[in-house]
Amino acid sequence: MADVTIVVAFVAGFVSFLAPCILPIIPGFLAYLAGSVTDKPDAKGRLEIFLNSVFFVIGFSLVFAALGVLLNTILQGIAYGVQTWLARIGGALIIFFGLYLTGLIKVPFLDRDHKMIVKKKFSSRYITSLVFGAAFAAGWTPCVGAALGAILGLAAAHPGTAFSLLMAYSLGLGLPFLIVGAFAAQAQALVLKIGPALRYINIVFGALLIILGILVFTQNLSLIANFDLLNSILLH
Repeated sequence: MADVTIVVAFVAGFVSFLAPCILPIIPGFLAYLAGSVTDKPDAKGRLEIFLNSVFFVIGFSLVFAALGVLLNTILQGIAYGVQTWLARIGGALIIFFGLYLTGLIKVPFLDRDHKMIVKKKFSSRYITSLVFGAAFAAGWTPCVGAALGAILGLAAAHPGTAFSLLMAYSLGLGLPFLIVGAFAAQAQALVLKIGPALRYINIVFGALLIILGILVFTQNLSLIANFDLLNSILLH
């Protein structure tokens, strides 16, 4: 069961990266952080973009790690009865965000357009990227809020896995950033090509969250583990 939720958290991070208010501006934003504003940076420029991407990912990963430790510490020691209610609240949150991603409900706060703006630069571009990565995790909630909110709901339902879930989410969000950082020039063209498909990706993931949320709310998430066990028996 834990393996299933970790996979869901990883996919949630990837879906957050594909959010319509983030994906189109990422290549140019990373290039700006690295100080390369040309469409086709040279080898040195590409290396700078990638290194700044690494520090940006480290920045938001540290914030998610701290949040995971905090949730583990606070939630793990609560009484069983409270955990039952947390599971119901967590399940309801997952269903809510799943409905939002499928487009069945509208949340104006989550639909707002955003721009990544670096208001202060440090003498080191790497420190700037690190700090802005941390700020991204702490303050970009409207843009990544649906997927991240669903993972926080899952963490509330299963307190002992909060740290693992947030680290899996961070990995799912961070790997695409690193790939874009490594192939900045090609990424811009790819973003334009896959843009129309983003809506369908959100719908599929939203439907998955609705099913997951129902299982969490009814405390039947173990059915997934039993289904995996049944498949293993049938295949062998």
